[in-house]
Amino acid sequence: MQPRDLSDHVPYEAGRGIEEVARELGADPGTLTKLASNENPLGPSPAASEAIREAADSASTYPTAAHTDLTAAVADAWSVADEQIWLGNGGDGALDYLSRAMLDPGDEVLVPAPGFSYYGMSARYHHGEVTEYALSADDGFAMDADAVLDAYDGERIVYVNSPHNPTGRVMTLDEIERVARETGDETLVVVDEAYGEYADAPSAVSLVGGDASKPAGLSDATETRETRDDVAVVRTFSKAYGLAGVRLGYAVVPEAWADAYARVNTPFAASEVACRAGLAAMDDRDHVEQSLETATWAREYMQDHIEAQVLPSAGNFVLANVGDGTEVYEQLKRRGVIVRDVSSYGLPEWVRITCGDREQTRTAVAELNEVLG
Repeated sequence: MQPRDLSDHVPYEAGRGIEEVARELGADPGTLTKLASNENPLGPSPAASEAIREAADSASTYPTAAHTDLTAAVADAWSVADEQIWLGNGGDGALDYLSRAMLDPGDEVLVPAPGFSYYGMSARYHHGEVTEYALSADDGFAMDADAVLDAYDGERIVYVNSPHNPTGRVMTLDEIERVARETGDETLVVVDEAYGEYADAPSAVSLVGGDASKPAGLSDATETRETRDDVAVVRTFSKAYGLAGVRLGYAVVPEAWADAYARVNTPFAASEVACRAGLAAMDDRDHVEQSLETATWAREYMQDHIEAQVLPSAGNFVLANVGDGTEVYEQLKRRGVIVRDVSSYGLPEWVRITCGDREQTRTAVAELNEVLG
């Protein structure tokens, strides 16, 4: 017996972990600096850590109340109905629910290249087909509607990532709205805002009837837009909230078809521990603000001090053109600094470097410049 034909499926390549690299090098994990996976260098908030410890005592029960409480809190933060919040096991879990709700076998999706590989992976899991629109290094991987619309051919889902991973570029709300307006009535525009907290820009949640500012008043970026039924926004607790390890994300969907969630989600899409951690993290504004300030400082430091081309970024990372990304990654690894080799994104000349704390960032920049020299 064999599984179905998976020859078109490409495994996801995650950034390598400290323990894995330490074993390879025979090194003490405490001596390594990992800036490969866009994790929050400050970790989770103390409140979230405490919530995780307390939730351990109720891990034997299903998260009925916690799931409901977090859904209501996220909905309130964005000023949308509870039914518009689709919790998931990370942002990728929310992407899967959207694929389940939208795709019939053979339906096509349009994804950015370079871009997060899971867009295409999720489509293929649900028997969809994948086409791409190109972002060009010649114009700094600029994100605009023309790049999407020139490649659009009636696909069922169009993916937009803002800030974009791995380039850090932002697509403005006007450009996103234009994509939604000029694609077909049966095309869903999915806006992945996994790094949205780091960008001082209004969210596309305004296009589904929500408040475009960030939850908990973390930004003054507000916008009022006509409410649409063909846009969904994906967010995560993995980045600015520092909860990558508990796997928690969500989609904000149009109210007109929000009830589809009950038909496509797994039973209790997010765990008791994840939901309680998320609730606590949302209440800890100081920790999120410190996380954003840390990323802003690190971005600026890397842009000013790396002796190579560094793209402007609105995420918690930068993309640097180092000539041979794999070779630079290998040399940095031997020096105790782990960055992301993005050749799997089709960018063999570049490396992506996560914003660390001040010591981590200075160490990474110094080692990188030594390698480049």
